[in-house]
Amino acid sequence: MLAATALLAAAGSSGISPTVVPNLAPKSSGLPGTQVLVGLANGLGFWALIAAVVGVVVGAVVWAFGHYSQNYQQAYNGRKGVMVAGLAALLIGGASQIVRFFVQQGKGF
Repeated sequence: MLAATALLAAAGSSGISPTVVPNLAPKSSGLPGTQVLVGLANGLGFWALIAAVVGVVVGAVVWAFGHYSQNYQQAYNGRKGVMVAGLAALLIGGASQIVRFFVQQGKGF
């Protein structure tokens, strides 16, 4: 908060009006190569979801082996692996909706 106040004070003393805000209107046709980047993001998301599925399976196996061998630390690590991989899959799958939500929230200002 102090940095924002100092920035506004510096802008006011330099003759720049702090109320002038550039208008940002993102559009997909603004730069060339947009379709390539969209394809790259989709491909990375696909591979990340595969890695999350593998993480859930490996975590479940470690959890089961730890449980049945009475190794509680191993069981805890397996459980933690399942939860982290599941959360990663949730965030990867919902990434575009999460970003869209925050963009819509930012347009309200």
